[in-house]
Amino acid sequence: MKTAITEMFGIQHPIIQGGMHYVGFAEMAAAVSNAGGLGIITGLTQGTPEKLANEIARCKDMTDKPFGVNLTILPSLTPPDYPGLVKAIIDGGIKVVETAGRNPVDLLPPLKDAGIKVIHKCTSVRHSLKAQDIGCDAVSVDGFECGGHPGEDDVPNFILLPRAADELEIPFVSSGGMADGRSLIASLAMGAQGMNMGTRFIATKEAPVHDNVKQAILAASELDTRLVMRPLRNTERVLNNAAVERLLIKEKELGDTITIQDILPEVAGVYPIVMMEGEMDRGAWSCGMVAGLIHDIPTCQELIDRIMLQAEEIIARMQAMARA
Repeated sequence: MKTAITEMFGIQHPIIQGGMHYVGFAEMAAAVSNAGGLGIITGLTQGTPEKLANEIARCKDMTDKPFGVNLTILPSLTPPDYPGLVKAIIDGGIKVVETAGRNPVDLLPPLKDAGIKVIHKCTSVRHSLKAQDIGCDAVSVDGFECGGHPGEDDVPNFILLPRAADELEIPFVSSGGMADGRSLIASLAMGAQGMNMGTRFIATKEAPVHDNVKQAILAASELDTRLVMRPLRNTERVLNNAAVERLLIKEKELGDTITIQDILPEVAGVYPIVMMEGEMDRGAWSCGMVAGLIHDIPTCQELIDRIMLQAEEIIARMQAMARA
């Protein structure tokens, strides 16, 4: 299947793996890229330019296909070495960067000078237009269904994607609630040029996370996620667990007086413990409502092949309906 996204990124299928904390290691990115999609290494999981350079090199040993790096721009008293991370990306020969979080305008000049395509994650049309204005090559439009940070507008993809199509001139992909060929065809019908999957790729054989994480996703339904940190205007969709319940009680009891310090036990440093060690109640971790559509743990190749086969079957069925 050829779209503006497959052409821009040099990939076979219009499917991108989201940059996920303590999931987007070389093994994950290589498996997705080898299956014809675009794998993504999560830069901030590596933390330092040296570690990111090593991870890029590891991924190159596992695939000769294109893969990208995610750089999430977060507010911090001690920010990561973003210039150093950008240099590691450029020196590593990476041709696609997924940015997320705050405005990436300060990172764009060196990336663009190196011929790197930049796709920015956005949760609204206005942010997507801003990304277009500053020079991003594409955007990932994240609906309210998504795991992680859905923004504060609460607009689901059935509205957000057509609105983005009405306004944007650069190509975009859908994100949030994406799991199968139906997701892909629906996204294309609403104007997207592909789709981004996060939670669905965690539940694959190659995902380098503890099996408890994968089993938790399989056991979950679309009703098992919660929105946390909403009073702090840093809303995150997470899978419900004991720590999340504690966090929500704190939010209810403290109300407008709550600060990030109040919930540090539930959110600070939890990802390595959850993802690597499988302590599922240790803290809040991102998971999309799409968990309700995930029922198995295939290889990335099996998953992407299945998605594309289902997509082709849907296209054929719709063409038959149009001729009837």
